[in-house]
Amino acid sequence: MSRVAMATPGRIKVGACVLAFALALVPMASTSKPTAEKSLVPKPGPGALPPAPVRDLYYGDVLFYFYQDDYFNALLHLTAAQAANRIAHQGEDAELLLGGLYLSVGQHREAGEIFAEVLARKNVPAPVRDRARFFLGKIWYQRGYFDKAREALQNAGSGGLTPAMDAERQMLLAQSLLAQKKYSEAISVLDHWQGPGVWQAYAQFNLGVAFVRSGQLDAGAALLDKLGQTESTNREVDALRDKANLALGYALLQANRPLEARAPLERVRLEGPQSTRALLGVGWAASAANQYRDALVPWLELHGRNLLDPAVQESYLAVPYAYAKLSANRQAVDAYEAAIREFSAETSRLDESIAAIRSGGLLEAVLRNEKPGQIGWTSQLASLPDAPESRYLYHLLAQNEFQEGLKNLRSLRQVEGNLDGWTSSVDAFDDMLATRRERFRTRLPAVLAKLDGVDVEQLQRRSTEAASRVVAADNGADFGVLGTPRERAMWRQIEQMEAALANVAQAGTEDEEDVENLRDRLRLVKGALYWQLSDGFKARVWAARKGLREVSQGLNETTKRWSLVKEARVSAPARTEEFAARVAALRPRIESAHGKLATLRQKQADFLADIAIRELQAQKERLTSYLLQARYSLATIYDRAAAGDESRRSVPPAAAVDPEGSK
Repeated sequence: MSRVAMATPGRIKVGACVLAFALALVPMASTSKPTAEKSLVPKPGPGALPPAPVRDLYYGDVLFYFYQDDYFNALLHLTAAQAANRIAHQGEDAELLLGGLYLSVGQHREAGEIFAEVLARKNVPAPVRDRARFFLGKIWYQRGYFDKAREALQNAGSGGLTPAMDAERQMLLAQSLLAQKKYSEAISVLDHWQGPGVWQAYAQFNLGVAFVRSGQLDAGAALLDKLGQTESTNREVDALRDKANLALGYALLQANRPLEARAPLERVRLEGPQSTRALLGVGWAASAANQYRDALVPWLELHGRNLLDPAVQESYLAVPYAYAKLSANRQAVDAYEAAIREFSAETSRLDESIAAIRSGGLLEAVLRNEKPGQIGWTSQLASLPDAPESRYLYHLLAQNEFQEGLKNLRSLRQVEGNLDGWTSSVDAFDDMLATRRERFRTRLPAVLAKLDGVDVEQLQRRSTEAASRVVAADNGADFGVLGTPRERAMWRQIEQMEAALANVAQAGTEDEEDVENLRDRLRLVKGALYWQLSDGFKARVWAARKGLREVSQGLNETTKRWSLVKEARVSAPARTEEFAARVAALRPRIESAHGKLATLRQKQADFLADIAIRELQAQKERLTSYLLQARYSLATIYDRAAAGDESRRSVPPAAAVDPEGSK
């Protein structure tokens, strides 16, 4: 029994804090200004930054992915936009969001550097700074960087935190100190601290652990005993009560006080997760008091439980040891032989499982066994695949090292999927470029033929001439120039009739009265037509000039487009080839990234396999040790039986396991 475990509250989880972290730090996006009558922007939570308008299009694009929890693509778009200087108005907001996104994909170092820089600025509100440091400390704690977690949590004030968050900060700070074996500092943090709800129970447990580890057993025992007798209907408190009783019992056993250890161990629930270790401890407490019959009761109960549990394994040695102490040699021999059979069979299965893990199929099966859509570093592995070797690895799920390594492997797989998508995109770009070249080649002759059929210069001259005629007509009050075709035709007919009448008058015809009558009638018609032309002349001049302006604009646009077509004949192929060169340069970069990723993924897979194999090897070594002890004890019984010596003491089995299952 080497140590007493500290308690980690079940609610101290980082999985759900990334989005809350980013939302607490990043101003809420607003696309419109709130009015006095009705605000379109939700109110920020306590300690959050006020709403801020989205003033950069590309920042809005990043938020589109962010609010869909697609953190990887949000990070990709944000870094690309920053590299291209496309986010000019959201500088600090973008930096805060970038730090949150790095956290969301597990890049805690980059995130820590960003927040250390941003939060050091004077314009960051103190509540936001406190909350940021709290979440950073939480992240550092889960990742196992206890020194960084302690620093961040100590620097986080309570001004911007809710009471529950501040209580959690205190617990994380104390547990970071305990993990670094700074027991006196942990005691100073927890002693006389009062927290809300269940947090007080966790503080009491960890304070008791800190006292025990610092050598103050009586002070720690008083706290743990008080917590171990707490009445509650809360499942979390029930689990904590069991852990307190177990920790107290083993601490007293370690201090050679077995009679005191038995009471707290017997308070542990029989169906709880601590029951096997509690049963083993009760047996050792009774055994230390020479009450071997009483010790057999909990040890035999363990025989019906899972052999993979170290406490159950040790009970296979403890039972025959008690039988030998009771001089029941026949039962002791049978129990030792049963233990040897079980240990040998389990050792063989462990060898098979280690070989299976080394073949590399287990981790792929683990990742395939995950639920669809389970991506990102915040997700936790909840189950293992149905494989023979999986039965040995269930307790790995509770180990932070394995979960963190699995998150990294999952992230590498996600990046690999993105690289595969980019490879497909490069292929699509190649097809697009080929289509673009073919389209240019086939359409250019038709476009040139249409443009060649239009004499733009001639149209320009005609437009200039028409404008000159309109100006002349306006200046000279030449009403007939802007008349309708029918009016101009009538005017020409009148002029022709006037000329004809003039010719008749010169010829000296006898019917001068009729000629004069025709002239009067013609003057009347001409006057009416003249009045009609003059009445709408100004409107016609305005309409003519407007039409000429539109024609001029159309000709200018045509000239511009003709120039663009001429330029495009040279520049479009050049731009296409430039784009093709950029696309071609992407392919080797993606292939290089694929190669590096494959290497990293293999290293990470090997790392996780080593963790699993190391765990199985430890189990195998423990079983081998137990097997040797069982054989030695069995041989000792046979030797005593052969020599007729019943007074020699039996060899005791392995030392009792501690509350965490380590020797």
